[in-house]
Amino acid sequence: MSEGSNQLGAASGGGDRHARALLDPQRAALIVVDVQEAFAKAVGDFDAVAAAARKLVRGAHIVGLPVIVSEQYPRGLGPTVAELAELLDSDVRIEKRCFAASAAEGFDLSGRTQAIVCGIEAHVCVAQTVLELLARGVAVHLVVDAIASRKENDRDVAVRRLERAGAVPQTVESALFELIRGADHPQFKAIQELIK
Repeated sequence: MSEGSNQLGAASGGGDRHARALLDPQRAALIVVDVQEAFAKAVGDFDAVAAAARKLVRGAHIVGLPVIVSEQYPRGLGPTVAELAELLDSDVRIEKRCFAASAAEGFDLSGRTQAIVCGIEAHVCVAQTVLELLARGVAVHLVVDAIASRKENDRDVAVRRLERAGAVPQTVESALFELIRGADHPQFKAIQELIK
């Protein structure tokens, strides 16, 4: 951990120190919650969320973050959409019936203390994943332009609730640039191209 993040953590006091710290590629993991075929017609912002999740997965691969992808009852709701699934190679994929991805069998952050979370639906599976991770002491960064619900009000209430619970709001662009910190990073151009 850098001296700057130690100072930032100390300044925030107590248990919030990780939540207030910048994303760190040595401590962060990406969690993609239930971006599945059945939601494509039901969720109005589905295409935008799938595209945003795709950018996050590509960015995670570029900077070396572990990626965990959950699927809620894939026999009924279908698999992860093809445009996202094609990017997944050695990434962890878990099937679940519980709503919180983090409570599913096979979910393991492998010692990571920060979670970047995106997916569907914001007020159910995303919310329960975030709240469960926060309860474990994980610093959660919620990517607000990469989450959706069938109803906009459900999404908006979920975002407010999760921010109040301690999740750090992010956008795709802010999260990816935060992971590399500046133009001197060896992967700056790759991330910049991804954001365009």
